[in-house]
Amino acid sequence: MRTVAQHQEAVRDLLAPFVDRDPMIVSGVTASALAESGDSHRVLAAPVDSPINLPPFDNSQMDGYAVRTADIVPGVSLRVAAPIAAGAGIRSLEPRSVAPIMTGAPIPIGADAIIPIEAALPPRFPPASVPATVAFLRVPEVGAFVRRRGSDVPAGTRLLPAGRALGPAQWGTVAASGVTELAFKRPINVLVLSTGDELRAGGAPLAPGQIYDANGMSLAIALAECHAIVESVLVVRDDVAAASRVLADHGPWADLILTTGGVSAGAYEVVRDLFVGAGVVFDSVLMQPGGPQGIGMASFAASGQALERPLIAFPGNPVSALVSFEVFLRPVLRELHGLPPARPRHRAPLADALDSPEGKHQVRRGTLNAAGEVELIGGPGSHLLHSYAQSTLLVHIPVGVSHLDAGDPVEVWNISD
Repeated sequence: MRTVAQHQEAVRDLLAPFVDRDPMIVSGVTASALAESGDSHRVLAAPVDSPINLPPFDNSQMDGYAVRTADIVPGVSLRVAAPIAAGAGIRSLEPRSVAPIMTGAPIPIGADAIIPIEAALPPRFPPASVPATVAFLRVPEVGAFVRRRGSDVPAGTRLLPAGRALGPAQWGTVAASGVTELAFKRPINVLVLSTGDELRAGGAPLAPGQIYDANGMSLAIALAECHAIVESVLVVRDDVAAASRVLADHGPWADLILTTGGVSAGAYEVVRDLFVGAGVVFDSVLMQPGGPQGIGMASFAASGQALERPLIAFPGNPVSALVSFEVFLRPVLRELHGLPPARPRHRAPLADALDSPEGKHQVRRGTLNAAGEVELIGGPGSHLLHSYAQSTLLVHIPVGVSHLDAGDPVEVWNISD
C-alpha cells in the first residue's frame, strides 16, 4: 500500500513530461476572439515586450485647458482656441491662447501644463462656435496634469515575464501595447470516463438499479478550474470491448485519460480489466476515502496503431473521486497551467470529537462555525456528495491518529473558492 505522499509523487512523475512541451502560438489575440473562445486565462510561455510607448504621446490627465505656463497671470483673460478631443491629431497652441482639452487628448505643441476646468474663470467650457476668453486663479507648475509619453511603459520594456498567468490587468496591458501574437503554455486535454453499468447520463430515464453520473460533471468542472481542457466526458459500460472502442475513438486526441470506477479488486472492474498488464499499476493508498487508485502509461489500440497515454484512475464513489482529485491531481495540473497549486490551508480546533482509522489518512468534510471551530458535515462515507457540496473545508486527520477530542487542532484546506 502506498502512502499519500508516495502517490502524490507518482502523479507528479507521470505528468512531468508536460512541463517542457512546445508552446502554443496564438495570433490575432483580440477581446472578441477571447470572448468567443471563452478561454481568457492563459499562461505565458515566453515574455512579452512592448513595441510602443505607453502612453504613445503626451496627453491630458483630465478635462481642462492646455496652457503655456509663461502666459498665465492670475485673473488675466486669455483667448480660448478650438477644443481638443480625445483621438484628435496633434496641433500647435498659439501664444496667449489656451485650448479646452479632454481627458486622454494629445497635448498641443507649445503647451506645457493642464489647468483643471474647476480652476478656470468661468469653471466651464464655452461653446466652440462662440469667441471666448478665460482666466485662471493661479499659475500651474510645468507638467501639471500631463501624462508624459512612455510614463507607464517605455517602448521595449518587458511587460510580462514567461510563466505569468494573465488576468484582467495583464490582458489590458497586452491590448494597450498592440501585441496580438502570444506564446502560451499548452493546456492539457483530458478525456474523462465514468465507468459502470449502473450509470446514466443526465436527462436519460433511470431503470431500477441505475443512478445518474455525478463524477463526470464534478470532474469536468474541477478540471476547468485548473484550466485544463476537457476533451470529452463519457459514460462507459462495464464491458472491456465497449471501453476499448471508446478509447480508440477518443483516446488519440487526449493528453491525459482520467477514469472513475472499475479499480477495485471485485468483479466487473472494467478499468482494471482493460489495463492490467497494459502499463497501469493498481494499488491501494492509505487514504479514506479514495483508497483504490490506478496510475501509469496506458497502452491501447486506435486505427490499427498502438498508442500510449498517461492514465489516472480514481474510485467510483463521488466523494472518493473528488477527494482523490483534490489530493493527487489538482495541485499538479494547476502548477502545470501556471496557477497556485495548493489550497489555502491552516489549522483550527475541532468543535466535536471524532474517530479515524489509525492506519489511514482520513479526509473529512466540514465548515468553520462562528467561533472559528471546525464542524464536520456528514460522516466519512464516500457516497455523501451532498454533504461535500455543503462543505467549505477538507479536514485532514493523518495516519497514526485514531481519536481527536473537541478543541484539538486539525489541518484544513479551504475549498470554498
